[in-house]
Parts: sequence; structure tokens; C-alpha cells
Amino acid sequence: MSVERFRKDHEVMVLGQVAEHIVRLVAERAGASGGASGAEPADGTHRTVRVRAGGRSVTLTLHVHPVDLVRDVDVIVSPANVHLALPEPYKSSVAASLRRAAAVRGVTGDVREDPLRHELLAWAAAQGVPGRAVLPGTVAATGAGALADRGVRRIYHAAVAVPRAGTNDYDVLPSDVTRATSRALAVLAEEHARVLPPLRSVCLPLLGSGRGGLPYAVSLAAVWAAVEAESARGAGWDVHFVVRTPEAAAQVERIPAGIRPAPDRRAAR
Repeated sequence: MSVERFRKDHEVMVLGQVAEHIVRLVAERAGASGGASGAEPADGTHRTVRVRAGGRSVTLTLHVHPVDLVRDVDVIVSPANVHLALPEPYKSSVAASLRRAAAVRGVTGDVREDPLRHELLAWAAAQGVPGRAVLPGTVAATGAGALADRGVRRIYHAAVAVPRAGTNDYDVLPSDVTRATSRALAVLAEEHARVLPPLRSVCLPLLGSGRGGLPYAVSLAAVWAAVEAESARGAGWDVHFVVRTPEAAAQVERIPAGIRPAPDRRAAR
């Protein structure tokens, strides 16, 4: 590849992954030693957060690592644009990471199948929307490809990002994030008993907080509004959150203290 392409795409991805592994190793070592002098012990990459919803206690599992390291969770929700067009596998987004991890590879590492892309195209054709945008909040369910070997059985592609004409940017509304999360949980309920063992767990990223530009707190409030409503109605899903930064993790850990509803502002451009 050209130097320019490497600098724009691959270099950022490589440096990001190296930084994530360094942070993970430091956290693990600090946890094993009880923390450095004068510092609090590290919380590790997996934590639990206990919250109240509908008068009952609900335990959330928080993953602080890249989404492709999630294991043994039935469903992962992946942010998507309204065209359901997946990013290239070498990108560093949640959707790109899942596409890369779901790819079926040969013994040399070459990609033989790209199941998420093919299944999304099939879903769009079955719904009569091939080549056209879907409404924000739409959720397309596909298989998990090679992620099935890691205990992941379904990927729910949540359309929350609307491309901004003439740019490489997206607009994301908190109300669409809430709608997509609610729809993802509804699809989970629909598919729950269709497979054995039944689907029970779902992992959510902070939808729209990447290229969509939503602050972590705004995205979390929008996602949590749907999760809390579902939990208050008595749903017994095993809910996980996956984030990549300590700042995002801190937002999730503040849920028990209460979070404000996300404002629904459409940028005037």
C-alpha cells in the first residue's frame, strides 16, 4: 500500500491497538500487585455495576476492552449507518472490528468469507430495501460468522448514523439511539426461543459515540433509557456494556447515581 494510505488508516489502527494492549497489561499488573504505591487498585477489564430498575436490582457487566475480545455473550449490538454499509475491515470502529473478527479465514489467514456483509445484503434484499437507506432505529439481525467460535451467536446491526451530504461525517440523534436499542431488545425477545439454548445475553457499545460524535454521557443516557425501560417491565436479559476507554467506563459506572436523559439536538448545518 502507499505511505499515504498507511498513515491515514493503518497507522492509526496499529497504534491504537498497541496502546490498548499496553493499558491492559499495566492494569493487569497493577491489579495483581494490589496497585502502585499511592494509587487505587486497578479494576481490571471486567466489572459489575448494580443498578435499580423498576424497583428491582439489576446487575450489568462492563467490559473495558475492544469489542472483538467479548466472549460468551449471545448477542452483540453493532452501530451501523442507515445504508447498512459496513466499514472496511482495517478500520478501528466497533463495526469494522466485528466484521474483521467474524470473517472466516483459511490456514494462511486469508479471508475466505465475509459473512456479515453477505448477510446484511441478504437482509436488505429480503426487506425490499437493497441499495436504499433504512429508517434510523432499524435493526438488522445476522449471524456472527467466526465469532460463533467465541460464544457469540448473533450480531444486531443498529442503524443510528445518517451520512452528512458532501462530507465523511455522520449525524446521530440520541432519540434514534434509544429507538435502536429498544428495537434490538425487541428483536432479542423475538429470537429468544428460536434457538437452543435460548438467547439470554446482549452486549451494547455506546452507540453513536465514535464517528457519530455523541459524547459518552449523551450516548449512555440514550442507550440506558431503553435498557432501563425494558428492565422495569421485568425483562431478565443479561446486559453487558463494552467500552474502550476509562472515561467511557466511568460513565457506565455512574449509572447507579442516576443519569440525565440525553438531549435530542439536531445540528443545524
